[in-house]
Amino acid sequence: MVQTSTIVATTVGSVAAGLVAYAVYFDHRRRTDPNFRKQLKKESKKLARAAKEEAAAYTVRQRAVIRSAVEEAKDEGFPSDVEEREAYFMQEVASGEGLSGDGTNNVEAALCFYKALKVYPQPKDLISIYDKTVPRAVLDILAEMIAADAELDVGPFSATPAGSDSGSTSGIPGVGLD
Repeated sequence: MVQTSTIVATTVGSVAAGLVAYAVYFDHRRRTDPNFRKQLKKESKKLARAAKEEAAAYTVRQRAVIRSAVEEAKDEGFPSDVEEREAYFMQEVASGEGLSGDGTNNVEAALCFYKALKVYPQPKDLISIYDKTVPRAVLDILAEMIAADAELDVGPFSATPAGSDSGSTSGIPGVGLD
């Protein structure tokens, strides 16, 4: 009677031998067949192009989500009373720290930090604190949010050009988060 360990060892040995044989065949064909090499290059380029297009589409979707989150936050409004602003700030920073700690929802964490930044009296100082304490992934999203909000005054990194009294924006501000 054949033992189970012998059957398992024979099966594993056969599978391993098959894999090695296929690797040798593939390598031989790759080295000797120019058409096979061309096909491999085409497939590789096709996969790289698809990955690049997917990354670009993801970036566009991410930016749209960020802009809509900023617009939604601006539509909700921010408190104007000093005590309310302080409580709102503390609540949003705590929420942002909690969300950024687990790293599952970076957009929501960045939105919390953005809302706290919006009510903070000196946003430039808060940005330098964020730069030291907030994870890089959340910080990058926060920078996109700051860039999407032309009304946010972050000191010398403001979206409004110096000497401009019309209040027009000049594009994306350099927020100094790099």
